[in-house]
Amino acid sequence: MTEITLYGADWCPDCRRAKSYLKENNISFNFIDVDLDKAATERVEAINNGKRIIPTVIINDKPYTNPNNAKLASILGINPEGQLTLFGADWCPDCRRAKAYLSDNGVNFEFIDVDQHDWATDKVEEINNGKRIIPTILLNNTPYTNPDNAKLKELLNIDANKEHKVYDSIIIGGGAAGLTTAIYAQRDRFDTLILEKKNIGGNAFLTEKIENYPGFNEISGPKLMDRMEIQAKTYGATIKTGEEVSNISKKGELFELTTIMGTYLTKTVVLSTGSTYRKLGIPNESDLIGSGVHFCATCDGAFYRDKEVIVVGGGNSALEEGIFLAGFCKKVKIINRSETFKASKTYIEKLETIDNIEVYTNHTPVEFSKNEKDLFKSIVVKDNQSGEQKEITADGAFIFIGLIPNTKNFEGVVHLNERGFITTQNLAETSVKGIFAAGDCREGAIAQVAAATGEGVLASYGIRNFLK
Repeated sequence: MTEITLYGADWCPDCRRAKSYLKENNISFNFIDVDLDKAATERVEAINNGKRIIPTVIINDKPYTNPNNAKLASILGINPEGQLTLFGADWCPDCRRAKAYLSDNGVNFEFIDVDQHDWATDKVEEINNGKRIIPTILLNNTPYTNPDNAKLKELLNIDANKEHKVYDSIIIGGGAAGLTTAIYAQRDRFDTLILEKKNIGGNAFLTEKIENYPGFNEISGPKLMDRMEIQAKTYGATIKTGEEVSNISKKGELFELTTIMGTYLTKTVVLSTGSTYRKLGIPNESDLIGSGVHFCATCDGAFYRDKEVIVVGGGNSALEEGIFLAGFCKKVKIINRSETFKASKTYIEKLETIDNIEVYTNHTPVEFSKNEKDLFKSIVVKDNQSGEQKEITADGAFIFIGLIPNTKNFEGVVHLNERGFITTQNLAETSVKGIFAAGDCREGAIAQVAAATGEGVLASYGIRNFLK
């Protein structure tokens, strides 16, 4: 029996994505919250060379660090027709034949070697009335003993020439802009598909508290994004997570989108891929990401309860996350390279009322330093006035210095400006007819949830005009 343990946390987008994918495919698993189980945290760190990387998934005693949906499908044999498990052995000719046929036709299957697992041999004998016949295949728990290729073709509807479904619009990215586009497009009776490489909600999902979204004095990012997702699905939008689009090409009058899971056809495309957190680019940063250096307080802050942390940045995000961390950390040290903060007056005033926040203005980080275990120890900063360097120690650091658009995969597809943002005109139109852009990946976008929803509306009107 396949045993699956998923180590994660409820605030972790990739954990939510993996859990959702397993549940959607009726895969049983044991979930262990690392925030509540110290032993689980230690095991995750042991598996990942000291780094607290989640989700970490254990399948039949073999660990996988943050597997995407394609990897989970491959390991567990998940297909549109259901879950496929093949019991066999490497020396078995028919097992090799079945494995080759399935692989050649892009069918995922979980291979269980009966020579390595006694329970697998027992299962095969149980299915075959005491006989050890391999390959024995389970499709959605229905057994088939040594099926030939014709039988496999029938069971799995294998057809190399089958037609793809054509969508009216495929939206790449499931943040506020993408979800709003889908809501409006579905209301216009356009068949839409959202492809999201991680978890629905984008950067807004990682925000602990949103206080400037119309209609809510205060609401958590995850709760607001969950409501948008439910609304999009209610109107009929299809949503697939764990799907990163690597290429967009023309196929006649249609667009063909390529992902790790396959290809999709659509009449229009909306790029709403958002942005990712900018790094400092100083020595030891890359080595320490996940083991002391972080970019999301909501995601990783819980690891530093009653400990000291550093926050780097001077904008709204830096102060907002610093204030959030101060609620449960022993001390928060904010490093800002300028003399004054760029954040709004509301955050600056609030900062001054919190006793366990210490501020270092006019200081530039120059290096991360490690301890004897090669984990985070401190940040070395330079005083911009005197030029002197000093070390600021803490248990961890959080970086909030801006965003980079997630548009690398679209270079050469649509026009990007010198910073990598997608240029648009009129109704969110890009340089290619039929392709639109909305949200933080677009040139001139305002990185706010309310603004992103407005851009989603604009993109939906672009879709309507193009299709009609």
